Amino acid sequence: MDPFAAERHQMVLVQLERRGLKDARVLEAMRFVPRHLFVPDEQRCDAYWDGPMSIGHGQTISQPYIVALMAEALQLRDCSVCLDVGTGSGYAAAVLSKLCAHVVSIERFSLLAETARNNLVTAGFENVDVICGDGSLGYRAKAPYDAITVAAGAPFVPQELKEQLKPGGRLVIPVGSSRSLQDLIVVRRVSDGTYESKNFGKVAFVPFVGAQAWPEH
Repeated sequence: MDPFAAERHQMVLVQLERRGLKDARVLEAMRFVPRHLFVPDEQRCDAYWDGPMSIGHGQTISQPYIVALMAEALQLRDCSVCLDVGTGSGYAAAVLSKLCAHVVSIERFSLLAETARNNLVTAGFENVDVICGDGSLGYRAKAPYDAITVAAGAPFVPQELKEQLKPGGRLVIPVGSSRSLQDLIVVRRVSDGTYESKNFGKVAFVPFVGAQAWPEH
């Protein structure tokens, strides 16, 4: 028996459905993925609360609503291949793995990348590859992607990530001139060199650091 199953169902009802999220596949993935296995042991009792949680290295596991909102915006299919930038503890990658064929997840902190790999194995998610590297440059070895999601706030949309989308592919990324407040932007590649975007509203993420993002300091 999963002692947190009831909490996950309540999380989906109160935090997601009542806020207007409707994608049945996303809601089912959020009910299924054991978020408590992706937070530090001492925080497991709070794993399903309505907010982000610290996972060390100045990073966080995102609020469940934000994870679900970004997943819904990607419009993933069973055959999709997704690039997940900012692995963190691996929770969002696990959710995405329930919605598509394969997830490539990239994390700049090697210790977090290793933790995420262990979390994903423990939780039984096998269709995720965790790479340690600069997520602002994407991961061309497995490109192009049907979808790309970024779990950190960027000063602009990195051109590298846009170019690694398939035609029709979607990129979901927080963008803003502030390191602490952004707009959640969905970019769709219409055809080679042509993109359209939509603003999903204000969000607050940790800074996206990399060669095509914020500088380290």
